Amino acid sequence: MKKVLVTGGAGFIGFHLAKSLSENHEVTIVDNFSRSKKDAELEKLLEKENVSFIKLDLTDKNELTQLDSFDFVYHLAAINGTENFYTIPDKVIKVGILGTINLLDWFVEQKKGKFLFSSSSETYAGTMKLLKENFPIPTPENIPLTIDDPKNPRWSYGASKIMSEVTIHSYAHLHDFDYSIIRFHNIYGPRMGFQHVIPEFIKRILRKENPFQIFGGQETRTFCFIDDAVKATKLVMQSGKKGETYHIGRSDEEIKIIDLAKKLFSIAGVNPEIKFNDAPEGSVKRRCPDITKLSSLGYNPEVKLDQGLKETFDWYKTFFENKN
Repeated sequence: MKKVLVTGGAGFIGFHLAKSLSENHEVTIVDNFSRSKKDAELEKLLEKENVSFIKLDLTDKNELTQLDSFDFVYHLAAINGTENFYTIPDKVIKVGILGTINLLDWFVEQKKGKFLFSSSSETYAGTMKLLKENFPIPTPENIPLTIDDPKNPRWSYGASKIMSEVTIHSYAHLHDFDYSIIRFHNIYGPRMGFQHVIPEFIKRILRKENPFQIFGGQETRTFCFIDDAVKATKLVMQSGKKGETYHIGRSDEEIKIIDLAKKLFSIAGVNPEIKFNDAPEGSVKRRCPDITKLSSLGYNPEVKLDQGLKETFDWYKTFFENKN
């Protein structure tokens, strides 16, 4: 049984990852509840004897003295959400960069284990605009990482992920430790919060919005269900590959946002009028990861979009019914 640390373990992906890891590992969850909360599902997970929790702020390096040594370190802690990029960009940067540096300083002192960092497709969002029609889709891991407009606070998140990737490579070059970097692409599922397109659509469907507002709608995405994302994340950690970056998501089932909404309408049994609005400024037309490299580790996503959307819809429907 390995000793495992999951930072940001009360959040969406972190919680599901910690829950899966708890099946055969000793898991310590770290979070400061800046965005997540200790809900019933987290409380139930913490009832397990092999799962513990430490409330800790990674931006305060003195608080890291509470940590023991670990075999696997999954660093997922970050402040996500487009609204946060504009309203609290200072905190987004601080958690994203300083939190990673402090954790790395602690990690190299323990002189053991493997470090896995969760980055994002936002690291190359600016490259799409730069390369335009020459931008490769599906997108491989070796795509250049660029910042479109450093004056735009929206880049507080993407820039922090780019800087963290550079920092990890640099620390590993100096200290020669085992590590991997992953970039999540549109992960969805139960308990993912409310600031993402799928739960936001579900909320408005359950509130019987009519006409149903769609902003843009012609943009395409591929969506990866949380169970597959967790499986992929663990696969990367357990691989013998050192210093590699992997895109996590799906390369198939690319879908227009309007068609995503229609799938959710079908699941809910509704057929509202649709009102189209202009797409938000800066919206990316297409996003689809190349997962060839991940597949070489034995990864094969199993949950089809229809199945994952149904499971996600049912969870949120129950959530809102219990809330009311």
